[in-house]
Amino acid sequence: MVQGKFGRRAAMSASVLALVVASVPALAAQSEAQTLAATGAGNAARQAPGDGLAKPDLDALHKVFAQVMAGGAPGVMTRIDSGNTVYRETAGVADRANGQAMNTDARFRIGSITKSFSTVVLLQLVQEGKVALDAPVDQYLPGLLPDPTITVRHLLTHRSGLWDYTNDMFANTVPGFEAVRNKVFTYQELVKLSLAHPRTAKPGAAYQYSNTNFVVVGAVIEKVTGNPVGTEYQRRIITPLQLNDTVYVHPSATIPGRHIKGYLTPDEAGAPLVDSTDQTVSWAQSAGAMVSNPRDLNRFFSSLLGGRLLSANMLTEMLKMTPSDDTGTRFYGLGLRQRDLSCGISVYGHTGTVQGFYSYAFTTRDGRRSVSSMANTSNNGNVNTILGDTLEAAFCGKAPAPKTPAAQSPSSKRSVAATPKAPFYEDIAPNVARR
Repeated sequence: MVQGKFGRRAAMSASVLALVVASVPALAAQSEAQTLAATGAGNAARQAPGDGLAKPDLDALHKVFAQVMAGGAPGVMTRIDSGNTVYRETAGVADRANGQAMNTDARFRIGSITKSFSTVVLLQLVQEGKVALDAPVDQYLPGLLPDPTITVRHLLTHRSGLWDYTNDMFANTVPGFEAVRNKVFTYQELVKLSLAHPRTAKPGAAYQYSNTNFVVVGAVIEKVTGNPVGTEYQRRIITPLQLNDTVYVHPSATIPGRHIKGYLTPDEAGAPLVDSTDQTVSWAQSAGAMVSNPRDLNRFFSSLLGGRLLSANMLTEMLKMTPSDDTGTRFYGLGLRQRDLSCGISVYGHTGTVQGFYSYAFTTRDGRRSVSSMANTSNNGNVNTILGDTLEAAFCGKAPAPKTPAAQSPSSKRSVAATPKAPFYEDIAPNVARR
């Protein structure tokens, strides 16, 4: 049973959900035709994508879309890059005001997926001998943190014990957002907000997600390189990979070019959604202020796991995972999440939450199939959790037909326990219960 605010929103209207699900066949037919036209791929390519995995289950994907929209998201989309085949699936709207359809080519705020970009930059600095993973942060930023035993690795693994200042900042969702929508913070100001609280654990003792860690990561990058963090993203990742729709616009409050509008769910039940598209995201910066689109995210994670951004040894360090909750299916490495799916596949990437947007971007260990999904709402934990099911549909394909009870064995079916049922909470204000 889901607890707290989350549970109140989890009980969606059965009649609304049934109505939305009823429209799925038409949606599926439309997106199928659009996919084939866009990729130039024939039926053979769709049956055998060329990455060694089962064909994505588009019917299951569309059912997830229906649940996401019935749960309160104006729109949702998934892009799957699978060998030479690209699937572009959408439902709902990108803009509630003009009814513009969701578009997988449009940009959106990727929130905490930014953490993986920040980690790659920092690990490249480790490769260059400019930073040491197990060196104290105090070596690079003297006096910023009160505990000299906090290391760079502790930051990247969320094991520093630094309190997440966003718990206070966004305890009241919409008022908290409006208070910082147009503010510009320094890294030092954000760290000071964290240090107003006692540390949550001794350094290295326990995983606890905290945006403070990656604010400090950004500060380390800027101190060591002498450049703004956005400059380092650009020259080390964006330009080499030709991520033409990925930008770090902080402190500008607008998303340049064609983009999706994001909608924040108020805490008060029944209150209208708030257009939260325009904001500085200065409260997050190197922890969550980047803008991208599904194509670029898939290319980034495919390139990362494929060995194009880090040495083999450094990628091995990044992939040293420890549990991030008690489901037995979710893990965290260095700025990278691992999810173990019901079909036995492990995928790697990150989730993103920023006001108005939820996103998932994951790839296989060899980088040959990559999936990015986004719903344009937030502060709606039900939608966030359901959106994660797009990974099951995209990576695992159709579940095998059930066998007769006599012939069935634990290894012949997907384990129910392997599918996470616990809610996936926010990447912002992680200690605040969300509906």
